[in-house]
Amino acid sequence: MSRGDVPDRAHIVGTGLLGTSVGLALQRAGCAVTLEDTSPTAGRLAADMGAGVLADPHPDTELVVVAAPPDVAADIIVAQLRALPEATVTDVASVKGIILDRVRSQTVGDELDRYIGSHPMAGREKSGAVAARVDLFEARPWVVCSDEHTPQHRLAQVVAAAEAVGATVLHLEPEFHDSSVARVSHAPQVIASLMAAQLIEMPVDGIALAGQGLRDVIRIAASDPGLWTQILAGNASAVRDVLIGVRDDLDRVVEALSLEPGGYGVLASTIAAGNEGHQRIPGKHGQAPTVYGTVTVVVGDEPGGLARLFSDVHDLDINIEDVRIDHATGHRLGSTDLMVLPDRVQDLVVGLGRRGWRLPEHPDAEGQDTSDRPVGGSASG
Repeated sequence: MSRGDVPDRAHIVGTGLLGTSVGLALQRAGCAVTLEDTSPTAGRLAADMGAGVLADPHPDTELVVVAAPPDVAADIIVAQLRALPEATVTDVASVKGIILDRVRSQTVGDELDRYIGSHPMAGREKSGAVAARVDLFEARPWVVCSDEHTPQHRLAQVVAAAEAVGATVLHLEPEFHDSSVARVSHAPQVIASLMAAQLIEMPVDGIALAGQGLRDVIRIAASDPGLWTQILAGNASAVRDVLIGVRDDLDRVVEALSLEPGGYGVLASTIAAGNEGHQRIPGKHGQAPTVYGTVTVVVGDEPGGLARLFSDVHDLDINIEDVRIDHATGHRLGSTDLMVLPDRVQDLVVGLGRRGWRLPEHPDAEGQDTSDRPVGGSASG
C-alpha cells in the first residue's frame, strides 16, 4: 500500500455499525472524515464517538464510502458521484451485483468509472453507531469488485483505504462475491434464525438444557430483521439456490430418520460431509486449517478467574490458539476449552494441574489439588 493513495479526506454516508466503524478507523489512519446520515441523531452519535465531523463534504474529498442498506445504496452512490465529480465512490453493502446493475443503469459518461463496489467481511450481531469499533476490520477480508476497465488510481484509493483500516483486500467479481456470501453468510443467517425460532414454544425447563452447541448455531439469530430482509432480497437468487440444496439434503435426513434400510448410511454420510466442509474453513490469519488439542478447565463464576487462568497459561509459555466458554446451568461455574497446538496439550495439563485447576477430562493430572485454592472466575473476569 502506498501512503500516498490513502485519502486525506473521506466522506461517509450512513452512520450505522459499518459506517461509524469505517470513520473511526480512517480517522485513526490520519484521514479527515465528514459524516452524513438521514437521521440527525444517528449522525451526531457517530460524531460524538469520534468517527468524524457531521458536515457537508469538502469539495476536495477524494473518497466517498456509502454505508447504506442495499435497497437504497445505488441511489445514494449515484447522488454522490454527481455531488462530488472528482471523488471515487465505494460502498460496503453485502451484495454487489444488483447494486452495480442499478448504478450502471443510472450513470452517464465516465461516472461509472468512479464507482468501485466493495464489501468488508466484518460485522456484529449488534447494529448502530453505538456498536461500532475502531478495530472492526482488523485482519478481516475486504472484497473489492473491479474489472479491466477500472481506472487504476481509483482502485488504488479504495484498496489503500481498506488496508488503512486494517483489512486484507480480496479482488472478486460481483457475481462470484454474491454466490460466495450466499453460502458463508446469508444462508447461514436464515438457518440460524430458523433453528432459534424452534425455541419459541419450547418449555423453559427444556431450554435450560441448551449447551454451547446450540449457542454456536444460533449466535447470529439476534441480527436486525429489517436489515437482513434487505440483504436477502438483494441476493435472493443466490441464497435461494443454496437453501434449495440444504432443503434437498434435509429431506434425505428426514427420510433416513424413519430408520429404514440405508437410513444409517445417510445419517453417517451427512455428518461426515459436514466434517469435510468444516475442515475447509481457513485457520487463524487465513492460514491452512489446523487441528488443535483441547484442554477443558472448570472456572468459577467470580471476578478475576479467567485472568488468573490466562496468566497461568502465559507463565507456562503456551499460546492459546482459541478459546470457548460454556456456562453450567444452575451453578456458578462453567467450563473453558483452551485450544492449543497438539504437542503442548500434555504440558498444559500438567502445568495447570500443578497450579490447582480442575481438569475434568484429566482428573489424574500431576499435582492437581484444589483444596486450598478457589476455582477461577467468570467469563468477564
